[in-house]
Amino acid sequence: MSELNTIALKIIGNGKGILAADESTATMTKRLENVQVESSPENRLLFRETLFSSESMNDCIGGVILYDETIKQSSNSGKKVPELISNSSSVPGIKVDTGAKVLANSKEEKITEGLDGLRERLKEYYKLGARFTKWRGVYIISDKYPSKLSIKSNAHALARYSALAQECGMVPIVEPEVLMDGNHSAEVCYNKTSEVIKNCFEELELNKVDLKAVILKPNMILPGSNSDKKISNEEIAKLTLKCLKDSVPSEVPGIAFLSGGQTDIEATDNLNQINIHNNTNFIMTFSYGRALQQSALKFWSKDIKNIKGTQNIFNHRANMCRLAAQGNWSKELENK
Repeated sequence: MSELNTIALKIIGNGKGILAADESTATMTKRLENVQVESSPENRLLFRETLFSSESMNDCIGGVILYDETIKQSSNSGKKVPELISNSSSVPGIKVDTGAKVLANSKEEKITEGLDGLRERLKEYYKLGARFTKWRGVYIISDKYPSKLSIKSNAHALARYSALAQECGMVPIVEPEVLMDGNHSAEVCYNKTSEVIKNCFEELELNKVDLKAVILKPNMILPGSNSDKKISNEEIAKLTLKCLKDSVPSEVPGIAFLSGGQTDIEATDNLNQINIHNNTNFIMTFSYGRALQQSALKFWSKDIKNIKGTQNIFNHRANMCRLAAQGNWSKELENK
């Protein structure tokens, strides 16, 4: 077992998942302003530190994805943020792409940038304590999208990034997100997501990336957010599992789903169903941002000094996600 494979299993093993706390300053500012809290570096750190020092970090969170601002900050206890996370037996990680920009010759689609100077940035992040990384490719669904250009370009970028991350001693999270936006059926989402993921792994293998040291962060197979063709949680789970079984090489240790526009309960319920029906050898867990943080953020915004109360809310949500990652969640547990 390689050192990187060991790190990957530490992040997603034993029912643990990933806290995605890598919102850019612009995104975090929107979230804080939505709950009437000023978005200062101090407030952004205070909220994140509240989560990072909560009890559930030890049992439920195997890794935390940080943003460039946060990984360089020191907590109010005086510890560097990566050290605070490591002390909870969780692994510090870092988002390393620089965002999705308009794709030349396909103006409605996006290409993720950040390869220029990436090797040097990775070395710096490693010194700061990061042991895994994240890069997100984003795809839209419509009659003509995602285009071959978008699929190939983003797969190539994800593979180049992954090779560099492993070269620097870090586990790459590969995040090809097919967005929920639109009125497409789950079947269309299945077909497009399958094509996207297969292309990603073709490029990863071409770039000699060690698949035993990669974590895939895909979307679940869902109907579009404006679709009237709704399906059951069980159907979502079975379609998602079929897609991944057919598209992901068996060497990959695990899959950590993004919540992608689902509510916290929906994301938990669907993950639980996936694990109840999981007929693969893949670990199936979570890598949630809003679906882990939103309820805690709403509570915290009423009194940002109420650290314990905020942590209680976060602990509950993290525990629910951990149960779902083992197929042991039920709606009744939400109200206990």
